[in-house]
Amino acid sequence: MMPDIEMDPTRVAVIGVHWQHDVVSPDGLFGPYFADQVARHRVASYAARLMAAVRSSGGLVVHSRIAFRPGYPDLIANTPAFATIGEQRGFLDGDPKTEIIDEVAPQVGDIVFTHARLTAFFGTELDVILRARGVKTVLLTGVATNLSVAGTAFEAVNHGYRMVVVSDACAAATDEMHRVTLEGIGLLGQVVTTDDVVRGLTG
Repeated sequence: MMPDIEMDPTRVAVIGVHWQHDVVSPDGLFGPYFADQVARHRVASYAARLMAAVRSSGGLVVHSRIAFRPGYPDLIANTPAFATIGEQRGFLDGDPKTEIIDEVAPQVGDIVFTHARLTAFFGTELDVILRARGVKTVLLTGVATNLSVAGTAFEAVNHGYRMVVVSDACAAATDEMHRVTLEGIGLLGQVVTTDDVVRGLTG
């Protein structure tokens, strides 16, 4: 049975979480954890198709990227990942590796947020912009499923949005982490495929 993913396309936003070279490219700081999974499952191609469908149907495409100011005054190294960023001097704003990969590159009309913490809502004006646009449904894609994507999903729920994670447009360090995380997220929102969303936008 196909998931019921009917929605008003003009009240939909897709959020691309951390589609940056430093996260998903082999030579990125965290590439050794995620690049192989992203490439093997062709995850970026699904994210690109999803974003194109949302744009063409009148919805909003949002890109969330993490980057830090020179000297890292905005870096709080309270996790191993953030400590690694500080030690390796990664994610420095202006470095090409902090930019979003070409396959899902922002287009005219898209919104791009730069932030210094784990998730897309925290410390940004994302909620304000979504509400100004009348967005009711948030579609999530990106890396990593069990970290920034899941965290953003929980924030979307707390902000009152209908939360949908697009399973084939996300990736984690392992298939098992991806699968288990989606099972948990499914208790709070919907977990669907890119095909399901495209069908819901056009159906």
